[in-house]
Amino acid sequence: MELSSFIRDVPDFPKQGIVFKDITTLLQEPAALKQAGEALLAMTQGLQIDKVAGIESRGFLFGMFLAERLGVGFVPIRKPGKLPSKTFSESYALEYGNDTIEMHQDAIKPGEKILLHDDLLATGGTAAAAARLIERAGGELVQASFLIELSFLPGRAALQSYDVRSLIQYDSE
Repeated sequence: MELSSFIRDVPDFPKQGIVFKDITTLLQEPAALKQAGEALLAMTQGLQIDKVAGIESRGFLFGMFLAERLGVGFVPIRKPGKLPSKTFSESYALEYGNDTIEMHQDAIKPGEKILLHDDLLATGGTAAAAARLIERAGGELVQASFLIELSFLPGRAALQSYDVRSLIQYDSE
């Protein structure tokens, strides 16, 4: 089954000129959801992974699935003020503004091998900031996985020193 057929385009969201790739339509279809999860899991074959880090909020959806299936812990990377203990923070630019993400300072132990997951790779700003958080904690990012990649944007270039994998690629808006 073609997973991209389950992704809905929402024009002008979250602001004018952006075409948002909505994964909620994929999440509503059990067969597509299962296929996507299994394909993301297959991309990790042969990797040693100690934890999965997922980026708020849609990165939590498959990130938690991957952590459970791999038998490892899950690290939430969240927007500022959402985590209750001491955090590392990273600010970054994205295609429609600026933002900051945080991670608990004790979420990753030095030397742990981390799979980073998010739903979408666009400019790579969010994922690159998450990679910096992982490395500040002493972790080693062994793969960054994405359900969707907008390959016409420079996301891969922002993550060029990492193994980047994606299930669905869009070559144009």
